Amino acid sequence: MPTPHSPVYVWFDTEFTSLDLESAHLLQVAMVVTDGELRRRGPPESDVVTAVRLPAAAPVSPWVQQHGGALLAAARADTAPTPATVDDLLCRRLDELAGPASADPAARPILAGNSLHNDWWLARRRLPRFAARLHYRHLDVTAYKLEWLRRGEPEFDKGNAARILEFFPDAGPAVAAHARHDAHYDTLASIAELAFYRHTLLTPRRTR
Repeated sequence: MPTPHSPVYVWFDTEFTSLDLESAHLLQVAMVVTDGELRRRGPPESDVVTAVRLPAAAPVSPWVQQHGGALLAAARADTAPTPATVDDLLCRRLDELAGPASADPAARPILAGNSLHNDWWLARRRLPRFAARLHYRHLDVTAYKLEWLRRGEPEFDKGNAARILEFFPDAGPAVAAHARHDAHYDTLASIAELAFYRHTLLTPRRTR
């Protein structure tokens, strides 16, 4: 029998300045690394959660100006790390949690999260070394969400911290400390959401 594939998942989320991705800049990134069973490969302290320095002249959408006050302040602070520094931090943390970069694209960790096209686009533009460390396949939980909603089922409530902890107990205190539109919270919620779909939507493979 073949050995089951046991991937490393790099759960990743970003907050950014505009849905116009051609001109968007990062405000915040978060990364949590798990195995294929959604078990952390490091303690909660190993999660990457950081603001990203925003260029002074960077345009910011009206929605972000209205709703992202704390994020904008953190990204505009002199102490906020540059995109290059964040890129280096993500790569170093991947070295610790997933091993050194592989020359084989098929052996690299898999990017995971919700609506990953935005995050992947921005990573390739703003965090190129990190993006180059990843597998060519992605795990987008949104695909499961769409199938779940197509069946007429209620949406997984990612705004409910207790619900997140039910399906991902290792989320830890960060869930209670933050809310939606925080990159770390949304990353932990995506892990819990996939665990929920595994429990409710996906069925075990039959053996012969």
